[in-house]
Amino acid sequence: MVDTSPPSQVSGEEKSPDSSRRKKLLVATIAALGLTVAIQNWQDVEGLIMRYMPDWLAPPTHITGLRGTMPLAMRGGDPYIRALMRTISASESNYARPYHVLYGGRYVRNLNRHPNRCITIPVGPNKGNCSTAAGRYQFLNKTWSKMSRRYHPRPGGILLWRSYSFEPEYQDRVVHDWLSDRNYWNADIPQMLRQGKVRPVLRMLSGTWTSLGYGIETNSMSKHLPEIYERMLKEELGKSPSGLIQKPAISNENRTRRK
Repeated sequence: MVDTSPPSQVSGEEKSPDSSRRKKLLVATIAALGLTVAIQNWQDVEGLIMRYMPDWLAPPTHITGLRGTMPLAMRGGDPYIRALMRTISASESNYARPYHVLYGGRYVRNLNRHPNRCITIPVGPNKGNCSTAAGRYQFLNKTWSKMSRRYHPRPGGILLWRSYSFEPEYQDRVVHDWLSDRNYWNADIPQMLRQGKVRPVLRMLSGTWTSLGYGIETNSMSKHLPEIYERMLKEELGKSPSGLIQKPAISNENRTRRK
C-alpha cells in the first residue's frame, strides 16, 4: 500500500548541534565568571576578617595551621632572623599565598616588581586612606623602593633604570638583610633574639609592622606572636644544626658597598 499522507514537516525551530553546543558553552562561561567573582569577593571578606577580628571573636585554636608561617622561599641565613620573619608574616599576611597578597586579601600574579596598587582602607584608624602594602611582609611601595636599593641581591637594569624583582626569594632576602643591619636599627636584633628578648624586638619593630602589637593596628594574632616565634625557631634550628648561621646569598661586603 502506498502511503498517501502528506510528508511530515521539519520544524524551523529545530536547533542544530552546533547551536546547542554554543549555548552550553555560553552557560558554562557565565557560571565560571560568576564563580570567579564569588571567590574574589570571599577573599576580600576573609582579608578584612583576619585583619580586624577582635581577640574575643577569634577561635581558640586559630594559632594552629597558620598560613603566614609557611617556610621561607629563600635558603640560608640566620635561623633566628628566619624565625622572626615567619612570625612577622603570621600577623601581616596570614593567607594561603602570602607572597602574592595585597592589602585587604586580594592576590596579584605578576611579581616582576612591587604591584604598587593603592587600595582603600575601609576601617580602622586610617579609614579612607589607601595602602600599597603587598607581599609576605606587606611592603609599602615607598618602603620597598628604599629597602630594595639597599638590600636587594640582584637588581636589574642600570643607573636610573634599576628594577627590583618582587619575587618571593627577593622579598625574603631584603627583609632578612634589613633585620640583620645593626646600623639601621641601632640594635643587634640577631643577638637580642639569642638572648631571648623577643618581646623587646617585636616592640621595636611595631613602628614598621603595626600588627606586631604595641601599635595602632593590633589584631587577633598579635598577642600570640611570642609563642609563634618560639615554634618557628624550633623549626628553623632543626634545619640549621647547632643554630649556626648558614652561608647567606650575599656578603656583608657587597651589601655595605650598595648603601
